[in-house]
Amino acid sequence: MTDDRDDGLEERRKRLSADLADRRAEDAAESKRGAQSEESRKGMALGFKLSSEFISAVAVGALLGYMLDRFAGTAPWGMIVLLLLGFCAGVLNVLRAVGMVAPPPSMQKRSDRNGK
Repeated sequence: MTDDRDDGLEERRKRLSADLADRRAEDAAESKRGAQSEESRKGMALGFKLSSEFISAVAVGALLGYMLDRFAGTAPWGMIVLLLLGFCAGVLNVLRAVGMVAPPPSMQKRSDRNGK
């Protein structure tokens, strides 16, 4: 009688340990998927940030060029020059955000003061 009971408990313990191992494997896979999706969200956020900085710089350059042409009567030269300057500013902002170009010295001095 006790042998049957011990065998039943042993079988139940093995089954529970197998279920626990399966659950741990599922949890590990879920945490891996969560980490991958977090990296994907970070990359998407960076992409939206960079594209919005670039587009806004070009749009501001075009708007200022249009306004210069409208009020000074320099059509189309103000638009062309300021649109190109906006494009260059957008590229520079993107390169700074990615870390390919250092921030201007005035910004570095401010960050040094804040860090101390």
